[in-house]
Amino acid sequence: MSHSEEENLQDHLQEDIVKEALASGQDLREYSKQVEVELASCEQASIQDYISQAGNIAQLHTQISSCDGILARMENLLLSFQTDLGSISSEILTLQQESVDMNLRLKNRQSVRGELSQFVDDLVVTEQLITTIMETPVSEQQFLEQLQVLDHKIEFLKEQSFREARAAQDVKDVLEKLKIKAVAKIREYFLLKINQFKKPLANYQIPQNAMLRFKFYFQFLQKVNREVASEVREEYIDTMSKIMFSYFKSYSGRLAKLQFEESASREDLLGAEESQSKGFFFKPSLKNKTTVFSVGSRDEVLSVELEAPIIVPHAQQKTDQRYPHEMLFRSVQYALVDNACREFLFISEFFMLDTNTAQELFNNIFGKTLSVLVKQADSFISDSFDCLSVFLCIHLVQRYQLLCHKRCVGGLDRYWENLNGVLWPRLSNVMQMNIVSVREFDTTRRRPADVRPHYSTRRYAEFSAAIVGINETFPHEQMNRLLAMLQEEVEGLILRLASQFP
Repeated sequence: MSHSEEENLQDHLQEDIVKEALASGQDLREYSKQVEVELASCEQASIQDYISQAGNIAQLHTQISSCDGILARMENLLLSFQTDLGSISSEILTLQQESVDMNLRLKNRQSVRGELSQFVDDLVVTEQLITTIMETPVSEQQFLEQLQVLDHKIEFLKEQSFREARAAQDVKDVLEKLKIKAVAKIREYFLLKINQFKKPLANYQIPQNAMLRFKFYFQFLQKVNREVASEVREEYIDTMSKIMFSYFKSYSGRLAKLQFEESASREDLLGAEESQSKGFFFKPSLKNKTTVFSVGSRDEVLSVELEAPIIVPHAQQKTDQRYPHEMLFRSVQYALVDNACREFLFISEFFMLDTNTAQELFNNIFGKTLSVLVKQADSFISDSFDCLSVFLCIHLVQRYQLLCHKRCVGGLDRYWENLNGVLWPRLSNVMQMNIVSVREFDTTRRRPADVRPHYSTRRYAEFSAAIVGINETFPHEQMNRLLAMLQEEVEGLILRLASQFP
């Protein structure tokens, strides 16, 4: 017996049935026959069951065959469906690609349409534009709006002409005619407004405000016709120059008639002797002459009166009221500051100028006026012996220069320098005269019995207090030096006077 057969026998011996047969002590041959009989009986029973179920089995066979047919058809249907799905997938990919292509073409067309539509809108000349430019008055808001449209189309036409766009040639003539018409109407409008400045008693600020409202008109002229823009600018400069010159020359001349009839002279120096007319029983007419050595209320011109309304000559002549020179000087300078600042800001905004160009244009307008005012100031100051008046004028100049800078206007800086160039030398000269008059005072003329305070010391006390008070807010070193020199001479005079007493 081979090894494999032995292993097989061992496996069978391990089975439960074999173990049970061996354990019972039965004869295996008998047991085997018994098993075979049972198997044959089971086989016959199975055959009988099968025969009895033959109809069902046949029916089952038929049903299985039918199911096989159905499954075969289902298989064919699924295969067909799979084929269709493959075809649909291919079509979907094709449609997806076509959709991408159509979307790209749509975007391109929309982009072209937008640019083309904008191109047409920028280039086409509408009936409203033609009608408004040709018929609507320049002062209407609608004309301003359509002029801005016309300006845009002219700029667009220039750009397309450089690109040699054929469509630009179709509207070139129409836009050129509209431009010429618009320039003519704007020129007429501006010249008319400027001529309104010349009317007697006219308030030139009203037409100025109207011009400022339509400042785009001048910007349009600058772009399309510089000759007309230059004509308008030159006409404005010439007109305003004459108006300002005439106004300030007339105004300062009429103000001069309101000055005190009597003014300080050489007899009003600190060391000048009191004449008989200025003795103890003499009462000066304060109505016609201001005080020379005491400031009184005169320094109000630097505070409450600094920005007060200007003096109106014809109104004051009715009351026969008179003023010290510094009050008249303040009125002229404040009127100048008010008009000059407004004019500087107007020309800067309306003519669209930078600071340097605006300064040049401002000088063309106010040049003659400022020269006349400086000459008038020089004419009066050259004969003035009133140090307080001259010093108050110097402080007025300083304050008004600061006021101009607060208003962002530096156009009058040269004028203030010229005024200081007139005022300071005269002030220094008169101060030197006072110093010399004290130094050369003849103490031998004093009456020995007179024990009252000397009039020169009274004058100096009032004068120095006035100068120090004025100089307190904006100190001037030059004045402090002059006052120190005067103090030294007054102290020397007091010592000389004291030496006469035993």
